[in-house]
Amino acid sequence: MEETYLYDPNVLLKLDFHRSPAKFQPFISAASPGETWLKVRPLKDTDFDRGFLQLLSQLTTVGNVSRTQFLTRFSQMKASGDYFVTVIEDTRKNEIIGAASLVIERKFIHNCSVRGRLEDVVVNDTYRGKQLGKLIVVTVSLLAEHLGCYKMSLDCKDKLIKFYKSLGYVLLPGNSNSMTIRYDETPNLKRNTTALGVNTGGDACQTVSLHLPS
Repeated sequence: MEETYLYDPNVLLKLDFHRSPAKFQPFISAASPGETWLKVRPLKDTDFDRGFLQLLSQLTTVGNVSRTQFLTRFSQMKASGDYFVTVIEDTRKNEIIGAASLVIERKFIHNCSVRGRLEDVVVNDTYRGKQLGKLIVVTVSLLAEHLGCYKMSLDCKDKLIKFYKSLGYVLLPGNSNSMTIRYDETPNLKRNTTALGVNTGGDACQTVSLHLPS
């Protein structure tokens, strides 16, 4: 069966991991992830059968997504050219064990430049100790630079700020709170309810940015 990548996998081989402030011990990269059975690559249209959605369910609610829905969304993302979902595969098990998404926002500002957003970062807990969380984040961060983004941003919980700082991300003074308006809450909530960065039991969210060198 022919498989389709979400984006060109060769671009990952062009990333210079020495440009990242992340400290890998031992040194690893997307091209050499540390184990012969690990592979860093773009999402494929066949990853529905490799547990990609099950992995995402460790991060947040996924829902009962059918194969047809998965393939439709994959095609939409590929056609837009602005989605770079990147995964780590355990080739021994034919299973996706890590993932992160780079989403490109096209701007009028900064001379019609583009901005990157880091989304949906998750690594299977059973693979701790192999630096895979660091690897997948650095991969998509360097990818954003390679694609010409003037900056990369993410939202994270307070307990993860130290981790992202070690990878080059910084909190911006006076601009460190994330604000959202949700449209997918339970039906008994009013549709015009706005969340103003309120801590509702979990850790507060923070906006963290990576300013990429010119």
